Amino acid sequence: MGQYEPKIEVRFPDIVHAAQDSSVKLECFALGNPVPEISWRRLDGSPLPGKVKYSKSQAALEIPNFQQEDEGFYECAAGNLRGSNLAKGRLVFYAPPEWEQQIQNMYLSVYDTLFWECKARGKPSPRYTWLKNGELLRPGERIQIENGTLVITTLNVSDSGVYQCAAENRYRVIYANAELRVLASAPDFSKNPVRKTSVVHVGGDVAIGCKPAAFPSAAVTWRRGAGVLRPSRR
Repeated sequence: MGQYEPKIEVRFPDIVHAAQDSSVKLECFALGNPVPEISWRRLDGSPLPGKVKYSKSQAALEIPNFQQEDEGFYECAAGNLRGSNLAKGRLVFYAPPEWEQQIQNMYLSVYDTLFWECKARGKPSPRYTWLKNGELLRPGERIQIENGTLVITTLNVSDSGVYQCAAENRYRVIYANAELRVLASAPDFSKNPVRKTSVVHVGGDVAIGCKPAAFPSAAVTWRRGAGVLRPSRR
């Protein structure tokens, strides 16, 4: 056969979706006489990543540990004395969601306010949904949802349950789970009783603790006999 210009017989696709940390291989096989020389470049003018590996003939280019800065348009050129031929395509970086901040179990009193926030990174950026006991949670009079934040005001016992924050993009969905327990109980001195007798010297100071377990926190008043004790003015 006589001499003829290169013809690219095997080439990489116009668009290649590449996952974070993956290894991406682009192929560009050409026929021609003389045997074509293969070269690669990025169309935006930036240099090829230093980690790039080539096959012996340079007909295959490999980018290990693919990262966002590696995405863009790449071009393969096959040339000999008779001419040249080009193939180009775009590498698109993507990353499934990964947690940066997850929700933790919460134990709150009735009438308290719950604030939870979850954050995930990924490309495209993840969108968030919230679930309670496996059911989709929707905004309401006491429930505020904005992206990865959940606020529930004026808690009541019925708000108790297992909650999930879901972060999702087109490549994956991930869940963070936590339990909310809303507590309601009357004051209870069984674990922290008040001392029935305190011995103190005349002119000395005395401290009497009054710390009942209660949800919500109990309002404490003091009496001596039938009279209510009030703070003294100094």
